[in-house]
Amino acid sequence: MRFKVILAMVNDQFQTDVIESAKKAGATGVTILNARGEGIHEQKSFFGMQMEAQRDMLLFVVEDFVCDEIMEAISQAGNFNKPGNGIAFCWAVDRAIGLESQIPVMEKDAKDKYF
Repeated sequence: MRFKVILAMVNDQFQTDVIESAKKAGATGVTILNARGEGIHEQKSFFGMQMEAQRDMLLFVVEDFVCDEIMEAISQAGNFNKPGNGIAFCWAVDRAIGLESQIPVMEKDAKDKYF
């Protein structure tokens, strides 16, 4: 099997919708990390303290053939068409271990889609 990892930075208000949409599109699991980020615009401050927007970083390890569908679902659910709502990107995985419980589901999805 060939895998990709999708990394999506989403606003907290969209986290649940993004995860549900990704799962409906074929993701079998997600790792949620708390993150802070800074974009092109300067951060707001309050009495000299930076007001950083908290974001959730969602990490999906997915089978290659469903990656594009999951990316599209993430974009729609996270309102990525509007500035400041987040970003997502993916890259190929050379090796993955620990996915034994998810492999049967991924294999079934692949067979259902292609055979």
